[in-house]
Amino acid sequence: MSDRSDFRSAAFLKRHIADIIGFYHPRCIDGEYGGFINQMLDDGTVFDRMTKHLVGTCRFTYNYGLAHLVLGADEYRTAAAHGVRFLREHHKREDGGYAWVLSGQEVVDGTYHCYGHAFVLLAAAGARKAGAEGAGALMDDIWDLLEARFWDPDASLYVDEIAAGDWTKVDAYRGQNANMHMCEAMLSAWEASGEPRYLDRAALLAQRICRDLAARADGLVWEHYKTDWTHDWNYNKNDPKNLFRPYGYLPGHFTEWSKLLLILNRHRPSDWLVPKARMLFDAAMERAYAPESGAINYTFAPDGTILDTDQYYWVFSETFAAAALLANATGLGKYWDWYDRVWGYADKHFVDHEYGAWYRILNRDGQKYSNEKSPAAKADYHPLAACFEVLQSMELDT
Repeated sequence: MSDRSDFRSAAFLKRHIADIIGFYHPRCIDGEYGGFINQMLDDGTVFDRMTKHLVGTCRFTYNYGLAHLVLGADEYRTAAAHGVRFLREHHKREDGGYAWVLSGQEVVDGTYHCYGHAFVLLAAAGARKAGAEGAGALMDDIWDLLEARFWDPDASLYVDEIAAGDWTKVDAYRGQNANMHMCEAMLSAWEASGEPRYLDRAALLAQRICRDLAARADGLVWEHYKTDWTHDWNYNKNDPKNLFRPYGYLPGHFTEWSKLLLILNRHRPSDWLVPKARMLFDAAMERAYAPESGAINYTFAPDGTILDTDQYYWVFSETFAAAALLANATGLGKYWDWYDRVWGYADKHFVDHEYGAWYRILNRDGQKYSNEKSPAAKADYHPLAACFEVLQSMELDT
């Protein structure tokens, strides 16, 4: 466990951002095919040279934008612009959509996922904050595409998946996760541009997911919906460990929404946002936290039964960020206690103090499953962005 500094100090958080970006930079920058080399083992060895995942490309771009803002190095802004170019020149297809997976520069999965397109907007926003060339044009482009292809004005939510082709084959599944990340991207785009359309959309998405739909689930955020946005309580019920769409409630998404609601409240205060952020965070800790070990269980069923005891790096990242923002928003010391508790577990079990960055998944005892530190879409965006948001909250909310 680290004794380098207090987890609450700005110096610690900035140093941790530097440690994360230092693990990837510059070895992740692909000078041959463009974009980034996404797949690395714990020691930084590349285990897949060719796969370019849309989410990985976007997360590296966003990371570099934030790293420039915090650390000031021009090379990070240059790297963000490098990512913007790859998105516009290679992930983007002739019909305007952004391909899900490339091998080098060739499309191997052209499916259009709303989740991936949300990260295109997030990447563009982060790069624009850093002053990266081309980022503003990418923001405008992806907004127009999202409006034309993914936005459902009747539901006031985004559809989830569209097959490559002529944009007519829209998958029946509807999910909150893509809409949550769209809310995150809209907030960042508002911060980057000051354009009201982004903040308006973020506020609408938060209302729809965290109030309207949550009202039908005891105030909690369910993951899976039918085409008409009624809750699908049986989706993947026999596949609770599905990597992308697991059955059950995800407490990590409760805390992630808590963070987003507090960021929204900073920009457009509303009397429901802080209470809802508290409710979601408290529910996550009450139902998923294991006090004997410090673990946070990954999923639980509607009846409260724990379904998956694995530990995911992103859950701890989002939870310490939400705890800090709640502490600053409410003045309640219990949230700083949660922040220290969650950071303490993460620092002991997730942070690689030898090589840098975070391990991805641990078992219930805090042991990692493999030496693959960064599969295709990871890039340690969650802990880096969480540190950034805590720093922002320290500056803006206290």
